[in-house]
Amino acid sequence: MATVILVRHGRTTANVSGVLAGRALGIALDEVGREQAALTGERLAVVPLVGLVSSPLERCLQTAELILEHQTGATHPTGSALQSASLAIDQEPGITECDYGDWQGKALGELAKEKLWSVVQSHPSAAVFPNGESLAAMQARAVEAIRRRDAAFEAEHGANAVWVAVSHGDIIKAVLADAYGMHLDLFQRINVGPASVSIVRYGTSRPSVISTNTDSGDLSWLRATESIDRASEKSDDAPVGGGAGHQPPTISGS
Repeated sequence: MATVILVRHGRTTANVSGVLAGRALGIALDEVGREQAALTGERLAVVPLVGLVSSPLERCLQTAELILEHQTGATHPTGSALQSASLAIDQEPGITECDYGDWQGKALGELAKEKLWSVVQSHPSAAVFPNGESLAAMQARAVEAIRRRDAAFEAEHGANAVWVAVSHGDIIKAVLADAYGMHLDLFQRINVGPASVSIVRYGTSRPSVISTNTDSGDLSWLRATESIDRASEKSDDAPVGGGAGHQPPTISGS
């Protein structure tokens, strides 16, 4: 099965000022956000990606560009260049930010006084933003887009394909909740920080969540087919007892 790496965009000026940016234009990464995205690009540089998909919004495209920059300049440990000359950023409307409607552009401190705020916090499956979309509709179209793209990458590149989707906090939380088999009402328990990396592998039986909300750590194990658990390689069954996991970067293969 293919592997999708979910990356949230780096920190923005709106994040710092406490404003709900939504789909507003002109929301860019700040200096810290660019540094965060660059570090994520460095982490992913060792992984030969077959696809780089992004929300159409500027902050995600900026993050994707920094990831792409590190891909095109990276090499395998063997010294051979990564085969990413044809890699380009592909915009996917299905993973764009939630349509927060009348909430867009308002301060979070003011929105917290609204009755809808408590619904978003404790019963998000019932939340519908005024003149916007519901969180349930947001999750449905985001999950559909991720699963559709994942199936297409696997069909074209094989079961060891690895690709990146750059999106937004609530979008990634909703996708992870679906992968975990959690009800949407529990998705606020998931944290997804700026420029964080979460990893999911979809199978015919169930998704497998490999990691959530990481901002450090080696990812080189994703480039090698031998790092995939052999039991999982043959079926979607979870390894009883936990399995051997991926090969640590400090241990050379035999």
